Amino acid sequence: MTAIETVSENRCFGGVQGIYRHQSEEIGLPMRFALYRPPQAENGPVPVLYYLSGLTCTEENFTIKAGAQRLAAEYGFVVVAPDTSPRETGIPGEDDDWAFGTGAGFYLDATAEPWSRHYRMESYVVKELPGVVEGNFPADSARRGVFGHSMGGHGALSLALKNPGMFRSVSAFAPMVSLMNCEPGVNALKGYLGEDQETWRRYDCCELIASGLTCPPILADQGTVDEFLPNLLPDRLEAVCAEKGQPLTLNMREGYDHSYWFVQSFMADHFAHHAAALNP
Repeated sequence: MTAIETVSENRCFGGVQGIYRHQSEEIGLPMRFALYRPPQAENGPVPVLYYLSGLTCTEENFTIKAGAQRLAAEYGFVVVAPDTSPRETGIPGEDDDWAFGTGAGFYLDATAEPWSRHYRMESYVVKELPGVVEGNFPADSARRGVFGHSMGGHGALSLALKNPGMFRSVSAFAPMVSLMNCEPGVNALKGYLGEDQETWRRYDCCELIASGLTCPPILADQGTVDEFLPNLLPDRLEAVCAEKGQPLTLNMREGYDHSYWFVQSFMADHFAHHAAALNP
C-alpha cells in the first residue's frame, strides 16, 4: 500500500472531502489528488469515479466548483480528482504556456525530451493512481467510472477507449475529442511526442473510435456558446460514433459556455449516468 500524506480533510454532506499527497513512481515527483469519501463508505467499498480536469486546473478546481459532493453522498460514490500535470519539475519553459507544460499534462505519456521523465499522466492515471486510491480508501476496483472536462474530457474518453474493462462508465463535459485537429492539441502532441503523427493517433479520441476501439456508452454535454468550441469539435465525435456504432448521447446545451457554471449545471445528469452502470 502506497503511503499517502493528508493535506486537509473536511466534513461534507456526511462524508469527508480530502486533499492528499504521495510520492509518484510514474511521475518521479510528489502528486496531489482530491478525494471525497461518502458516508456509505463507512460500511465497506463503494463505486469510484475518477474525474480528470482541464487545462490550467489543479485537483482543487473540480473539488471547489463542481458541486459534486452532495451527489456523491446521495449515490454513495468515492470521487477522485487528480492534478492535471507534474509540478515544479525544473524543466525550462514549463510555465511559459498555459496550454503546455504545467497544468497541461493532456493525460498522455511524453516521449520527447525533456518532458518524458516526468510528464507521464496516462500511466499515472491508469496504472498508479487506482492502486493508491483503492489501497488506502474503500473504493471498489470492480466498479470504476471516469469523466472529465475539456482536456480532461479527452483524457476520460481516450483512457476508457484504450483500457477496455477498466471503467464501467464514461462521460465528458465539453471534451477535446480530436487533438490532431485543433491548435492546442497539435501543439501538445508535437511538444510531448515529437513530429511523428502516427504516434499522435493514440491520443485522438476520434481516431481511436475510427480504428475500431469502443468503450461503455458515452454521455457528453457541450455548451453552444463555448468560447473554445472550434477546438472541441463535437460534430466530429458525433459522426465517428455514428459510423462505428459507438453509443453516444451528445447534448448541445443552449446558451452555456465552458465554465464550471456549465459543468455544475449538468453534474446531476452525469452522476445518474454513472449510477446506472455502477449501481445497477
